Amino acid sequence: MGYKIFVSYKYHDDSIYPLSNPLNWYSSTRSTVRDYVDRLESYFDYTSNIYKGESDNEDLSYLPDDVIWEKLKDRIYDSSVTIVMISPNMKEPYRSERSQWIPWEVAYSLRETTRGDRTSHSNAILAVIIPDRNHQYNYFTEPFSYQRADGQWCNGEDPVFSIIRENMNNRWNFNNPFLSDHGIYMPSTNDESYIPSVTWDDFVHQPMRYIECAVRHKDNIVNYQISTDVKGDSRRSFFYG
Repeated sequence: MGYKIFVSYKYHDDSIYPLSNPLNWYSSTRSTVRDYVDRLESYFDYTSNIYKGESDNEDLSYLPDDVIWEKLKDRIYDSSVTIVMISPNMKEPYRSERSQWIPWEVAYSLRETTRGDRTSHSNAILAVIIPDRNHQYNYFTEPFSYQRADGQWCNGEDPVFSIIRENMNNRWNFNNPFLSDHGIYMPSTNDESYIPSVTWDDFVHQPMRYIECAVRHKDNIVNYQISTDVKGDSRRSFFYG
């Protein structure tokens, strides 16, 4: 069975492990998250899944932010699965989360939205973790003790958006004190998280296995304490609604 899949990601983040040059498997060049999305989009071309995100040759940057947001909402509304590409610099630390795209894309994916006589229910959401430049994932698993590629320490700033973390380990009556006490988050597809997470290295071998896992959690959404709040200042934003 195929799904309509929206992909949320930080386009220009290049603090990641370079993908191999398709013309030479042993040669590597600098990559951005968009290169990983291109790989994902190419995979969908050979399956019954439908890619609902923006293509690399589709430039929306010349449009006003409110127009871009309406276009993104239309695509999320017409999808059933959202894949969030997790990367080390996906979050701009000196900007409110409310002023960045990804949290709102996740929030809208979680909402039930009615237009006319049609209701789009909450999407299944899967977090795919991209390796950093050293081919490590500890920026995700141990965010409070992570040293960036530029040598800077995170200093207690989680590089992953709050709305994503809050929908992990969020099954009702689930409590894992080790996670909260030590700030360690292991990639997991178990039933404790509405948003399951998987490393890119594992995902590429069996994409549909992990997509189906997220769909299974969505089918049991009543078992989870879902958060749709985007953190930040209280000023109203065009993202709202």
